Amino acid sequence: MNVYETKYIGELIAGNPYVGRGIVAGLTEDGKKACAAYFIMGRSANSRNRIFTERSGEVFTEPFDPSKVQDPSLIIYAAVRKAGNKLIVTNGDQTDTIYDGIVAGKCMNHALKTRCFEPDAPNFTPRISAVLNLGEDFTYQMSILKSADAAGTACNRYLFSYEPLPGLGHFIHTYVTDGNPIPTFRGEPERVVIPNDIDDFTADLWTGLDEQNKISLYVRYIDLTTGEEQSRLINKNK
Repeated sequence: MNVYETKYIGELIAGNPYVGRGIVAGLTEDGKKACAAYFIMGRSANSRNRIFTERSGEVFTEPFDPSKVQDPSLIIYAAVRKAGNKLIVTNGDQTDTIYDGIVAGKCMNHALKTRCFEPDAPNFTPRISAVLNLGEDFTYQMSILKSADAAGTACNRYLFSYEPLPGLGHFIHTYVTDGNPIPTFRGEPERVVIPNDIDDFTADLWTGLDEQNKISLYVRYIDLTTGEEQSRLINKNK
């Protein structure tokens, strides 16, 4: 077994009907750009009735058809925000928790001690988060908050900190695959290739996601010297 094996993300997720929501963070092969990506999938009509929108560099989930929204509490939130030189990406309203914590001088780990997994029994969807510390001393952290048992009795909190390597990214997602209840993500974030071309990465990820269940994808590349940003946004609902 090669624990350092790195796969293209499309290869990693191909044939998997439901990895849920996912975050990728890493560094391009030339070592010049940080990569951040976030996608959502959905099985229910309420979950599928969503799109991503980008406003002033921040990304939000919004209803595609507001008249069909059943419960906005866990599906409508800011997914990407920036606080100083830190880019925050999460799968829920803990984006704002981390943002407020950073503004108050706290780290992601400290801020997330106030949060736990989502209250959507029996799945208890994990809260996944990433913070990219941008600039020439680029580093990134990822976190997952998971239920400790099938009853949601307690929350286990895991933090992963990375010194970036060219061409390497880490991929964390909420679920292993489909199921009832849905099995939550296990182990460390998975190692994936981060190519230099944002369009190559975006296409590989979007194509790899299950056609029936994928909803939206957002990818951002940031030049670590100049701060120049490239972004790609795809919504299945148009």
